[in-house]
Amino acid sequence: MSTPVLGYAATSPTSDLAPHRFDRRDPRPDDVVIEILYCGVCHSDLHTARNDWGWTSYPIVPGHEIVGRVVSAGPQAPRFKPGDAVAVGCMVDSCRTCRPCEAGEEQYCQEGATFTYGREDRHDHTLTQGGYSERIVVSERFVLKVPEGLDLAGAAPLLCAGITTWSPLRHWKVGPGSRVAVVGLGGLGHMGLKLAKALGAEVTLFTRSRGKEADARRLGADHIVLSTDPAQMAQAAGQFDLILDTVPYGHDLNPYLPTLATNGTLVLVGYLGGLEPLLNTTPMILGRKSVAGSLIGGIPETQALLDFCGQHHLTADVEVIRMQDINAAYERLLRSDVKYRFVIDLASLKG
Repeated sequence: MSTPVLGYAATSPTSDLAPHRFDRRDPRPDDVVIEILYCGVCHSDLHTARNDWGWTSYPIVPGHEIVGRVVSAGPQAPRFKPGDAVAVGCMVDSCRTCRPCEAGEEQYCQEGATFTYGREDRHDHTLTQGGYSERIVVSERFVLKVPEGLDLAGAAPLLCAGITTWSPLRHWKVGPGSRVAVVGLGGLGHMGLKLAKALGAEVTLFTRSRGKEADARRLGADHIVLSTDPAQMAQAAGQFDLILDTVPYGHDLNPYLPTLATNGTLVLVGYLGGLEPLLNTTPMILGRKSVAGSLIGGIPETQALLDFCGQHHLTADVEVIRMQDINAAYERLLRSDVKYRFVIDLASLKG
């Protein structure tokens, strides 16, 4: 048996998202049923809806930055009770037994994590559907607690944009005395600035565009470097322990490598694919510098992020929209016309 719910779905790569009724599975003993209150809008949602990566099965209901309240919890889900504020991010399951899963790094599951939408459920083999909908049913292990007092709309993007930047900051042990740079000021970049600053780092924004200084400083940047200015880039040489590169398209990394300190690392968190031109390995070898990549974070790390944000009263900068405005939001997203994350108020589904 299953329960019908209302959501918004794409039915082809060229169709607008539109109202769509579909079935949520009946809860299993370890499941939590969640009424969705808010869902953030990620570039991944748009890419999936338009099949930019070539794997989308239709109809598809996007959304993996989910915040809501518990409706019910199964007998094997004792951590939650009706009314609890909870969150669901990019994953709803994994194999749970491989080395990464046992280490709490389910995002690197060796069998492949089950993502929140567009992936086959490991038990009933149905297609997972995301948070642009009224309700979702998720195993307790992949449900997170939202700290009391945290703005629920602003908390939604923490489940993707937040954890994507938090995970490398924690892996590379950023803290007081660290020097961190962020490339790009968008959904990921603005969270990178906020989190690095809250961790005690000295923070710099690399940007190609003038006029972002005031906003960057408000978000936590101590310095701004115009990456198209050779003189400013030369002055930044040898400075950074960690560079978070949040740019979502192919670009030249070579100008940034000389700005790394000895043993420094540039971490790609925004772009999947090949890089051109080729990396010049000279500054890497002469300074033991690295280029790395990082995905989201595991469930324990994501809970740690939410707890940290609760302690520091830290959320994303968001523009709350109605579900009915999602197609216009997608077009604005392509123009980078948002500061800095759209969040859907799912109450609008009822109106």
